[in-house]
Amino acid sequence: MGDVSRRDLLCGAGAAALAVGLGGRPAGAAMGPNDKFDLVLRGGEVLDPSQSLRARRDIGIRFGRIEAIEAEIPAAQAIQSIDAGGRLVLPGLIDLHAHVYPYGSAIGLPADESVALTGVTTVVSAGDAGANNIAALARHVAAQTRTRMYAFVHIANMGLAAFPVPELYNIDFAQVQACAKAIAENPDFVLGAKVRMSENVIAKHGIEPLRRAIQACEMSGRPAKVMAHIGGVETPALMSQILDTLRPGDILTHAYSGAPNLAGAFTNIVQDGKLLPAALAAKQRGVVFDVGHGGGSFDFTVLEAATEQGCPPDVISSDLHAVSGNTPGMPFLPWVMSKFLAKGVPLERVVAMATEVPARVIGRDPKLGTLQVGAPADISIVEMAEGPVEFVDTRGNKRSGTQVLKPVQTVTAGVPFGRPYPTPFAVR
Repeated sequence: MGDVSRRDLLCGAGAAALAVGLGGRPAGAAMGPNDKFDLVLRGGEVLDPSQSLRARRDIGIRFGRIEAIEAEIPAAQAIQSIDAGGRLVLPGLIDLHAHVYPYGSAIGLPADESVALTGVTTVVSAGDAGANNIAALARHVAAQTRTRMYAFVHIANMGLAAFPVPELYNIDFAQVQACAKAIAENPDFVLGAKVRMSENVIAKHGIEPLRRAIQACEMSGRPAKVMAHIGGVETPALMSQILDTLRPGDILTHAYSGAPNLAGAFTNIVQDGKLLPAALAAKQRGVVFDVGHGGGSFDFTVLEAATEQGCPPDVISSDLHAVSGNTPGMPFLPWVMSKFLAKGVPLERVVAMATEVPARVIGRDPKLGTLQVGAPADISIVEMAEGPVEFVDTRGNKRSGTQVLKPVQTVTAGVPFGRPYPTPFAVR
């Protein structure tokens, strides 16, 4: 793949025809000969699955977007620089399932506070808010947060504000029209509806909460998705019904949970070591299988059986929140990604499952999750630590590995978290 810059993309034949007295330089190019990049990341090993690119490159950033990816950018062309030598330079990590409503959801954490531990540049609030409080999340949290943020609105109208009290023991909290209105009125922020389908959340309401979440998405008139949480559903039959009900593009989160239901039975996508036929059928028709690790929702044995039988994950996400963040499984996104390296998943695929693939699920900026020229300048710089490491899931199962991804520096919309500080200090 050749090196490209936005200058190259904008310098077409028509522009060339307008070049007069400029030594052949096309008029209207994005950068003039005396212009400088706001920030240059130098000498890192750029790994961008969206471009099948893994090579040493410099990345030039201007006006919050990636302006150039070149073998070398002269020092004189940069206002500020970051030395990324010896590190991996990735598209900004995207966490499709986290809880980031710290002032309205009992378990939410401030997204920016965890950046040093996660390297995450885009985060999705997984049902923290319902129709009654989604506006507060958008106006008073997302608007004040440097991390790029989207949300699934909970089918329960108060979201997770009642936690640890289950939000759907009373099915009347699942207000279809109110949820549909929230989806329709927040097209740039809300991706669809979230519903938790565990028995300890919905009691004996069966498929009805999921049915209402889908109805809200369809009533909204938007191409909205459902994110359905599983783990310890009431019966094996209900698990198959959930899988059969999900539409192409909907997300099954905690897909590899080993949590039991209230009676202690294991009723998830793998039962008695066998993948449910409904799970394979859902995978084949385009349901997105999301890890959603969390504090109780990821089981190596379920992952291994499901993967061997044709149902590997599509997306790696953390389900990081105030409870899960304190658990031995340490659901910080790079640590969860490292668990998949230990399982033999190639690094390029692991990175894609936390960048390119969730960006497609979000479906807003067409160049989110990539380092292509013109993309938002969201970049995660990480180092690959080598050495023996032991990983634990949320059921106490352990697996050994030899590599861990460790965040070093994060850039969102062209502005680093930490040094160098731009002058003036301004963010999108």
